[in-house]
Amino acid sequence: MQINQLNREKLRELAGIRADGAKVLSLYLNLDPSEFATGQARATEVRSLLDEADRRLRNGDWLTHEQRAALRQDVERVRSLFSAGADLKGAHALAIFASGQAGVFEVVKLPRPIESEVVIDDGPYLEPLADLATVGDWAILLVNRRMSRILRGSRDAGFEEVFRLDDDVHGWHAQGGWSQARYQRGIEKEIHDHLKRTSEVLLRRLRRGAFDLLLIGGPDEAVSAMCERLHPYVKERYVGRIEVDVENSTADQVRDAAAPLIEETERARERKALDRLEEGLGTGGRAAAGLDDVLAELNQRKVEILMLDPGFTAPGVACPQCGWTGTDAPSCPVDGGEVERRDDIIEAAIQLAIVQSAEVIQMRHHAELDNRGSIAAVLRF
Repeated sequence: MQINQLNREKLRELAGIRADGAKVLSLYLNLDPSEFATGQARATEVRSLLDEADRRLRNGDWLTHEQRAALRQDVERVRSLFSAGADLKGAHALAIFASGQAGVFEVVKLPRPIESEVVIDDGPYLEPLADLATVGDWAILLVNRRMSRILRGSRDAGFEEVFRLDDDVHGWHAQGGWSQARYQRGIEKEIHDHLKRTSEVLLRRLRRGAFDLLLIGGPDEAVSAMCERLHPYVKERYVGRIEVDVENSTADQVRDAAAPLIEETERARERKALDRLEEGLGTGGRAAAGLDDVLAELNQRKVEILMLDPGFTAPGVACPQCGWTGTDAPSCPVDGGEVERRDDIIEAAIQLAIVQSAEVIQMRHHAELDNRGSIAAVLRF
């Protein structure tokens, strides 16, 4: 069974799943190393999660007999996944989406801890993943004249070293003469080749979607030389420099050094989105605020950025056939079909945003959405 990494493409794929009357089992398993460092602790959390899934099925009077039977098989398939020894390396949480009736079984590693949870719904429950996949993956390059290290991750989940290059670069000598000049030119060539190889690795990783934002740490001279050699595509992702020991720093030390700049970048991202929102609302242009207006724009596939206060929920209705979503309606205004009432329509709003490749931002550092109904959007047109 393949276990996938979370990225924008995988998120859009999950959001596009239509179960056509079947139910989808969504399981989130917390693997926070600070809580579940041992195999026994992880096994206990797995059992607890599966027991909760069984309990939901026993108490699921709203499920049909066929749906309940199919979901029991889905739970057993998940149980078999763990019994077979699922590869959990590098995961701080796991998201599992299962529906034998709909032909769905997806397992996704998550880069930061998420509370364990069980949800049974008409499609995959994606709200916990929305800003994980759109906030941007970080790469940190540590570089000096002979060594390069690339770490990937986030402030919350930490960083893992994914690449190391240790080139044989000779040292400088304080000797004179023509031979010394040739020797120094040779060293300069070795350093140039080392930085060039590092730049090529970064470009390959960017093209594979391995990161969205880049920090570089190392001596001033090495960082400046490295920045000059970055491919333009990579240079667009460069955020800034951190102070760190290139060769000896641990991943935790790198995370701590990077944390202030990462938080500053996240704050700036939220601030930029809010400024665009206020500008659009002020001119009656490309912006919407409040649940009714935002849902209307999502239904028309016009949203570029969806902004939410963390934990915001609201009831509403959704059409199971075409996906139209609203706060209330006797029937679907698009196809005239029957709508389903939802205790929380925000999950459907996030799925609509993901399907249309909108950025989803949970406002963790600014509180302006309190006065805008806790939900707003910047529009494409």
